[in-house]
Amino acid sequence: MRPSPDRPVATQIVFEHPLNERIRTFLRLEHLFEKIEFFTPQYDPWATRVAVEALLDIASITARSDIKSEIVKELDRNISTLKRLASQPGVDPGTLDRVLADLRQAAAGIHAMQGPIGQSAREDDLLKAVSQRSSLPGGACSFDLPHYQHWLIQSPDRRQSRLDQWLRDLRPAELAIRLILSLARASANPREVVAERGFFQEALDPQAPAQLVRIGLNGTHNLYPEVSGHKTRYSIRFLSPESRGRPAQVTEDLPFRLTCCVW
Repeated sequence: MRPSPDRPVATQIVFEHPLNERIRTFLRLEHLFEKIEFFTPQYDPWATRVAVEALLDIASITARSDIKSEIVKELDRNISTLKRLASQPGVDPGTLDRVLADLRQAAAGIHAMQGPIGQSAREDDLLKAVSQRSSLPGGACSFDLPHYQHWLIQSPDRRQSRLDQWLRDLRPAELAIRLILSLARASANPREVVAERGFFQEALDPQAPAQLVRIGLNGTHNLYPEVSGHKTRYSIRFLSPESRGRPAQVTEDLPFRLTCCVW
């Protein structure tokens, strides 16, 4: 049945919270890759500025020497886990083989990379200059970086080509992170739970690798979750934003959809 025009359609809003540092980093990188994907194709030079800012953030995060090994470890762990599922009843062998092939391909892409992730972006002279000036408020404006301004007024195709060049050695990491997070998100089904007086907590098995929690809320609710947790326990408080002052915790029982991704 089609909803009547005068009745709002309830949409589901999903909030995510990582339960370990590895997934926390991967979620940040995914966010930045999505930002680049959205702004890069746009004509406006201001959109290109936003894409470059996101690229510089990725280059900063991936400057850590362990990011590459963290991705490889997570891919290997997923491959080992899926191999153990092969003999379980109800497992579709064809689907399992396809996922394993995707994981192996992603791992091969990471192993084939020459040098650290994001190295070409960090070594580019133009990006170095933008990064150095961006630490100052308004430091990347036209009179501070005329070379950057000259590039920004070039055609979208020329800007796109340069961005693609900077992103080339980041693509294998992007593919691997998207695959890892998609498997984590699909590893459990959502369940209906209730936050009594706006509060919910749950203990976790410390032997199982808890990755993240996903909280589904009716979009018509004017509230959001605040999550704190680690590998043995997490808690959720639901807060309502106020026009003035600090947000207030919800005082009534609140049903919501919870997915605890333990994979």
